[in-house]
Amino acid sequence: MIDENGTQLGIMPVEDAQSRARAAGLDLIEISPNAQPPVCKIGDYGRLKYEQAKKDKDARKKQRHFELKEVKLRPKIETHDYETKARMAERLLQDGSKIKVTIMFRGREITYSSFGRQLLDRMALDLTPLATIEREPRLEGKNMFMILAPRSVPTGPPKYSAPPKPKEKASA
Repeated sequence: MIDENGTQLGIMPVEDAQSRARAAGLDLIEISPNAQPPVCKIGDYGRLKYEQAKKDKDARKKQRHFELKEVKLRPKIETHDYETKARMAERLLQDGSKIKVTIMFRGREITYSSFGRQLLDRMALDLTPLATIEREPRLEGKNMFMILAPRSVPTGPPKYSAPPKPKEKASA
């Protein structure tokens, strides 16, 4: 038994603990019911619930959410277009999103799925400093895709986009 000031009162019957709580105008709160004997505290139950809700809300704020963004490519993509898509993928990874890189095959292009595999391997290699492969390239229907997750600490600078410049103070 713990009173409202935090001092331990020792082991006592439930009836005595409830009468002390009523006399103080507070509630008897069971803190750890699995302990032997159970630990109870005299306090305001509404305030306890409010503080717990506030802690839960702060924990949810600090939790990191991963969004899955998609970058679509074609097997016959030109170099400049590939670099543009890779630059966009780098930016999304730096923002903390996971990336689904998809190669879309049309018509008979599916017979040359090895070109798509080479393109996905190239993308994974180019994004290695910023990302790790979460799901290996896989062919499903007429699309081949892989999923890249951002590294918590990049191992190097991005290949296609310049690293963010430090902000300079404006002189007056």
